Amino acid sequence: MNEYAVEVVSLTKRFGDFVAVDGVTFHIKRGEIFGFLGPNGAGKTTTIRMLLGLLRPTSGHAAVLGYDIVRQAEEVRKNIGYMSQRFSLYHDLTVGENLDFYGRTYGVRGQRLRERKKFAIQMAGLEGRERELTRNLSGGWKQRLALGAAILHEPEMLFLDEPTAGVDPISRRAFWDLLYELAEGGTTIFVTTHYMDEAEHCQDLAFIHGGRIIAEGSPEDIKLDKMRGQVLEIDCTQPDVAIGVLREMGAFEEVALYGAQIHVVAGGIESYMPRIAQALTEAGVEVHTMDIIAPSLEDVFISSVRNNKGLGSKE
Repeated sequence: MNEYAVEVVSLTKRFGDFVAVDGVTFHIKRGEIFGFLGPNGAGKTTTIRMLLGLLRPTSGHAAVLGYDIVRQAEEVRKNIGYMSQRFSLYHDLTVGENLDFYGRTYGVRGQRLRERKKFAIQMAGLEGRERELTRNLSGGWKQRLALGAAILHEPEMLFLDEPTAGVDPISRRAFWDLLYELAEGGTTIFVTTHYMDEAEHCQDLAFIHGGRIIAEGSPEDIKLDKMRGQVLEIDCTQPDVAIGVLREMGAFEEVALYGAQIHVVAGGIESYMPRIAQALTEAGVEVHTMDIIAPSLEDVFISSVRNNKGLGSKE
């Protein structure tokens, strides 16, 4: 058996003069969680729709579970599960009725459907709520129900397109626990996201920006390979004023706000710390702490984008 669940080579999709996906190449090993990371409009959904056989590529080649995405699109769809960011549930049906509908759509019937429904309901934590209308569920419960519906036919591979968009942080964490369980059971998972913290949970990643892959590998490898400079995290008063002061210094690769802290990126950042402290103090900014930290994936993504300035925006 081929070690790769997905093989993509120079895959391109054009819409007239607009290049939505521009010659992407990547591979996904069987049984791993692979993250496709990028901002909205970067080309993530277009790529996933080509891999599902829903969009015909302009050029390039791809295979999913050994099936050619153009010539064997129907075989691809039979062997994968798909969950979109809108969850694709019928809100006027109950929890049980949604699972019945999707089970039959996937060709699951009779005793097997009853067993798979039971598994899906237990996995989603929806025991006792089988007769509840789906419209009454919160976003997190709808999300888990949609995942249950996507795996009723026990697919070898799951495609999840922005599955946690708009869901609260606690529900997001619970959802990722479910994904780990599925991956440990041998399911290959392809997940698109723009949440950098989620990308840390993936075994392998590809950063996509402007329709092109700008970094690929494990989160640790990408950080080692793609990060230009060190990261100084500053906790201070008046961060808006501080950012202006730091950018005016013109000495840094990047100055950006991360939550309540400021990240400043530069080579040899330690040598800049006295100048930074002085400049901020003179501007009336009180510095609480300044620490050199390991880069986050968001730091690395921004650095990768800066290193690929020739890329056009696909927004």
